[in-house]
Amino acid sequence: MKKAWYKELSVYQIWPRSFCDGNGDGIGDLKGVLGKLDYIKSLGVDAIWFSPLYASPQKDFGYDISDYRAINPDYGTMEDFKAVLDGAHERGMKVIMDLVINHTSDQHEWFKKSAAGDPKYKDYYIWRPGKGKDGKRPPNNWMATFPGPGWQFNEERGEYYLHLFAVEQPDLNHDNPAVREEVKDIMRFWLGMGVDGFREDVITYISKREGLPNGFPIPIMRGQEHYSPGPNIHKYLLEYRKVAEEFGAVQIGEAPMMTPKNALKYITEGKDQQLDMMFQFQHMSADCIVVSYLPTGFKLRKLKRVFRRWQNKLYGIAWNTNYMENHDQPRVISRFGSEEMRTESGKAIATIYTFLSGTHFVYQGQEIGMLNYPFKSWDDIIDVASYCGKSMMEKTHLFSKKTIFRNCAYASRDNARTPVQWSAEEGAGFTTGTPWFHINPNYTEINAAAEEKDPNSLLNYYRKIIALRKEYKEAAVYGRYKEYLKGSGKLYVYEKIGEDGSRLFVVANMSGKKASAAKVRRIIPEGARRVAGTYDGSLADFMRPYEAHVFVVAPEK
Repeated sequence: MKKAWYKELSVYQIWPRSFCDGNGDGIGDLKGVLGKLDYIKSLGVDAIWFSPLYASPQKDFGYDISDYRAINPDYGTMEDFKAVLDGAHERGMKVIMDLVINHTSDQHEWFKKSAAGDPKYKDYYIWRPGKGKDGKRPPNNWMATFPGPGWQFNEERGEYYLHLFAVEQPDLNHDNPAVREEVKDIMRFWLGMGVDGFREDVITYISKREGLPNGFPIPIMRGQEHYSPGPNIHKYLLEYRKVAEEFGAVQIGEAPMMTPKNALKYITEGKDQQLDMMFQFQHMSADCIVVSYLPTGFKLRKLKRVFRRWQNKLYGIAWNTNYMENHDQPRVISRFGSEEMRTESGKAIATIYTFLSGTHFVYQGQEIGMLNYPFKSWDDIIDVASYCGKSMMEKTHLFSKKTIFRNCAYASRDNARTPVQWSAEEGAGFTTGTPWFHINPNYTEINAAAEEKDPNSLLNYYRKIIALRKEYKEAAVYGRYKEYLKGSGKLYVYEKIGEDGSRLFVVANMSGKKASAAKVRRIIPEGARRVAGTYDGSLADFMRPYEAHVFVVAPEK
C-alpha cells in the first residue's frame, strides 16, 4: 500500500453560511471560522474543507460562482480568508477549497459577455440554436439534475444554453482550450496563495459528447449517458492534474452515480492518475431507493455491501473517501441511527466508518450529534433540490401530498444547513443577530458547550476515535479489510490487517435492539485489547442497542 499525507487526513468540512457568525449579521463568516480554529484543531483533524466561499448570487448557496478570485462579501474579505488560511497552517491543519468548474453563475462576467456575443467569450459556454420553425424548441431532450429541461433560452443571444443544474448555473464549455486555461489559472491563484488542494464539484460531468445527441427517454437526468462520462474527461482531468502536481496539492473528485469499477479509471495510482480520491454516493442509499426522497428505512446489509465493495476493489491500487454527512446529505443519526438514542447511535455510526481505509471526513455539527430539522410546512424549506424532489414525486401520481412533504422534509439538504449549535444561549451561540435560517429548536439540549462538559459525549468520542485512527494507522488507515457475519442485519463486524501484522477489530450492533454476541466473541482473538466503545464495559454475551467496540492486536515482534 503506497503511503501519502492525504491518505492519513481527518478532514472537517465547513459549510460557511451556517458555521459561525463573527459579525452579528446572522450569516456565518470567516471571522466566525477564525474564532473556532482551536475548537476544530481540538477534534484532532488535520484539514478543513470549505464549501464555496467565492462571490456568488447564492441561488445554489455558493455553487453558482460569479467570481472565482473573490470572497463572497457575506463571508468577509480576502484578508479574512488569508487570516484563516494562516491560522489553520499555524495549527498544523491544511485547507482544501471547493473547485466548481462544471458551471458558473449566470452573473459571471464570462457568461454576460458570452451572451452578448463577445468574440473572446462566445464559446465559453455551451450554446445551441433552438429547433423547430420558430427556433423555440430546445436543442435536445436533455434534462437538468434539478428536474426540468437542461436548456434555457437567452433572449440577448437568441440561443439556448445548457445547464445541468439550476437555470442560473450555465455549463462551461471545457472543449474550448481557453476555458481550460482559465481553470488552470484559477487553480494556480489559490494554490499559489497556500491552499493545499481542491474538492472538485461534479467533476466527471465536464466533458459532453460531440453533437449533443438526444438522451434515452427516462423521466429524470435524461442525457446523462452523454456526459457522465464524456469522451474527453480523462484528457481534461490530466491537464488539471499537472497544475495540482506543480504544488503537491490534493485533488478530491465528486462523482454522482459512481461505481468502484468506473472510479478506478480516474483514481488508480500511477502515471495516468487524474484524481487522488473520489466522493461517491452509493452508501448514502442505505436508507432509500437510489435517492433519499424515496426512503425505505435503514438497511445495514445494504450499507455493508457498499462498504465491502469499495474497500476491497480499491485496496492497494487506489484511495477512498469515508464520510457519513456533508452539505448535500441529511443528518446521519436521523437516517441510519436513532434520534431517541442519539449519543449511542451517533457513536456507533462514528465507529463503523472511522476505521475504514480512506481519507476520513467529518461534517460540521456531526461531531455533536445534530439532527434533522422538524419541518412543519413547505414554507420552512428553501433548498432547490427539495422542490425538485417534490416535482419528481408529483409527476408519478403515486404519492399523496402528505407523503411527498414527509419524504422531502426527511431528504432535504436543508437538514444539514441549519446553523451549528454552539451553546444553549439565544441564537444557539451561532449569532447575536437574526439567523439567516432556522435553528433547530433542540439547540438548548444539543450543543457543543453541553458536549464539552460531558466526558462521555459524542463530541469527546469523536476526539478519541480520531486519535485512535492515527495511533493505529497501519491497520486503521492502510490495513486490508476483512468482514465477518456479512448476512447479519444487526451486526457489523470487520477486521483491518496492517502490513506490519497489526490488527484492528470493529464490532457494532447497528440496531435499536439487543443482539447475541456469541459469534462475535469467537471472532475477537484472545489477548485483543479494547481501546474504545460506545458503552462502559467489555463485550458481553449480548450487545446492547448501538453498542460498538474497537479492539487492537499488536504486531508480532
